[in-house]
Amino acid sequence: MIVTLTLNPALDVTTCTPKVQHTHKLRCTAPRFDPGGGGVNVARVIHGLGGEVTAAFPQGGGAGDTFVQLLRAAGVTIAPVPIEGTTRESITVDEGDTGLQYRFVLPGPSLSDAEIEALLRATAIPGVTHLVVSGSLPPGCDPNIIKRLAKAAQSQNAKLVVDTSGAALAACEDAGVYLLKPSLREVEDLTGTQIRSEHDELDAARSLRTRGFAEVIILSLAERGALLVAGGVERRLPAIRVETQSAVGAGDSMVGAVTLALAKGSPLEDALRYGIAAGAATLMTPATELARRDDVERLYAAISS
Repeated sequence: MIVTLTLNPALDVTTCTPKVQHTHKLRCTAPRFDPGGGGVNVARVIHGLGGEVTAAFPQGGGAGDTFVQLLRAAGVTIAPVPIEGTTRESITVDEGDTGLQYRFVLPGPSLSDAEIEALLRATAIPGVTHLVVSGSLPPGCDPNIIKRLAKAAQSQNAKLVVDTSGAALAACEDAGVYLLKPSLREVEDLTGTQIRSEHDELDAARSLRTRGFAEVIILSLAERGALLVAGGVERRLPAIRVETQSAVGAGDSMVGAVTLALAKGSPLEDALRYGIAAGAATLMTPATELARRDDVERLYAAISS
């Protein structure tokens, strides 16, 4: 059983217009709606790959109602927590003439202390083996919620997987996180230094582990793959070259597939290969659609042989 927590989910709205121009009215195609936000995307991927997962998240307003309906229609088990605010929306506009993609991300509602407590309780599901916290924090949220989640996971003998940025990433230090998946940019922002070489990347990942950010560090290198640093393991795995339609959700897909593989008992390197396959499979899908299971299995088999 895997549980995901998304503190700041978003109803993703995707549309297309021939050309993005200022001051003009832009005639767009009919919108596509998807439930999004880091942990929700992770849950969708795990469910699509046949895993057992429950997605916990705050739900508010009409956007929140649509959000829940979409997840239920997709068959994902959910644990929504009602809030006074309204679930945010994120807008993706594809420019048809150029293939460029414009993403507009709204801030989302603030959560009360009582709503935060309810979300923490929602993750306490019997039998949970992995708790995934992914995505940004809502406005005004104390980043030390990461430490509280780590303690909650430990009390259930579950492993905490984190994919976040900014102050929430900084709060992972000595929190008791099992696996952390930052990007190069997020690590640079955290450390205030520029990473210019593969040697710098390895030093940065080692430093995060030494400083107690997590037992397992997966440094996302975008089109160059990922770097794995754990106890006795330091391995760089290349990305899979595919024709990219949309990059939305690729990182979340990696986290979902890695977590599912680990929950099934796969070694770390095999789990990361599965995650890289899922990330590549998501790149192949349009708009905010996520990895398709057949694509993931085919790509994973190709790099595992």
